Amino acid sequence: MKRNDTIPIEITGYTSEGWGVARAPDGMAVFVRDAIAGEAGLAQIDHVGRTAAHAHLTRLDTVSPHRTARACPLGKRCGGCAFWHMEYQEELRLKAQRVRDALTRIGGWDPGEVPILGGETCRGYRNKAQYPVAPGPNDPIAGFFEARTHRVLPVARCLIQPPAADAVKDAVLAWMRLWNIPAYDEKNHAGLVRHIYVRTARSGAVLACVVANGPPPVQAQALPAALRQAVPELCGLIWNENRRRGNAVLGEKFVTLWGQDYLKETLCGLCFRLSVRSFFQVNRAQAERLYETALDLAELHGTETVLDLYCGTGTITLCAAGRAGRVYGVEAVASAVADARKNAVRNGVENAEFLCADAGEAAQRFAQEGIRPEVILVDPPRKGLAPQVIEAMAAMAPRRIVYVSCDPATMARDIARLQAHAYQPQTARAVDMFPRCAHVETVVCLSKQQPDDATRVGLDLDELEVTPAESRTT
Repeated sequence: MKRNDTIPIEITGYTSEGWGVARAPDGMAVFVRDAIAGEAGLAQIDHVGRTAAHAHLTRLDTVSPHRTARACPLGKRCGGCAFWHMEYQEELRLKAQRVRDALTRIGGWDPGEVPILGGETCRGYRNKAQYPVAPGPNDPIAGFFEARTHRVLPVARCLIQPPAADAVKDAVLAWMRLWNIPAYDEKNHAGLVRHIYVRTARSGAVLACVVANGPPPVQAQALPAALRQAVPELCGLIWNENRRRGNAVLGEKFVTLWGQDYLKETLCGLCFRLSVRSFFQVNRAQAERLYETALDLAELHGTETVLDLYCGTGTITLCAAGRAGRVYGVEAVASAVADARKNAVRNGVENAEFLCADAGEAAQRFAQEGIRPEVILVDPPRKGLAPQVIEAMAAMAPRRIVYVSCDPATMARDIARLQAHAYQPQTARAVDMFPRCAHVETVVCLSKQQPDDATRVGLDLDELEVTPAESRTT
């Protein structure tokens, strides 16, 4: 089998990114984009690797009843959304199955059917947009990267963004055309405007930021008026200078061109002040459901000591404070910790304390100081927990660990490691934070076992501890 070959395929399942899975006549796995389980037809090979090939459909003989007309005309090319070709219920089914497969095959625990909380809408739910800007054939363009490339695909209207975000994008492009402001050329590291960044709040307020390869030119004096005319809800306009090569969107230098440099947002009844840099869940409605799910599984009764690792600006920490006796939030980014402390004061929360430290070091410090939380909450980055974090968490012996994850595979690996420390997963829930996109959030609650419990269920903890979970794949 080689590139451009056409082969018969029958789709039997999905990859973690939502591609259809089939088998070539020679038995090799073939991942087929935009395919749905149960479909059959012909596919053309795009790439052949050592263990799998990638392909695209050329003919469908059996069409899934879950296939639907794409609402987004650029859905096949854009690297953002993956599921506009299927009904939302099928998307939810495959995401829940992805979580179960990871927990079973990597984590060594079958949770049974995993309930998933779908979004109330698949449109306009994102409260943050980052549009890359590039030179076009005639004028600057902005949109999103084409799938698996760094080619900018012009997007007139993104269905998962609110209209105000696209309005900001269009107004900045019009300003660039009017004043002949050059777009950034990634290959040559030349030009000025690199990204158009937009935050929107539940109230309708909009915070905009232009990310550029240099300071604001004199023509930037005309930009606030242009944006305010296009987007009356604008509350602030920021210029961010980023002269570095690479994929990082934001640089270190911020200049406020007009208005305020922050946005006020509410979540779970709390008020948060968000700067351009602040981390905040992009789907506020689903974030509230995610946090409520995590705190329900934590079973807090108002007296517990809770440790929240990777707390960011303190969103889930402050939510937990209303249900616990004392809450400690830990975050390695100093600016996020400063924001978290201000958010606590802003909301009148007096039983929350924030520490700027690496999660592993902080967990070890709490263990050494004899702070014994009854519950530990963790919401780590995609790479999951470092081994020393797991060791330190286990040393504190909390009754429960509630693990919130944006990557089922690394979460499942960590759950296998936690089982080696006598923490048995009890409940798994999935939350679709990003409808139409491949990612899925998961919450798993683990409980501390007593030695007689481990004996009763027949666990071999030594065997679990040496299982090379990181070597297994989904």
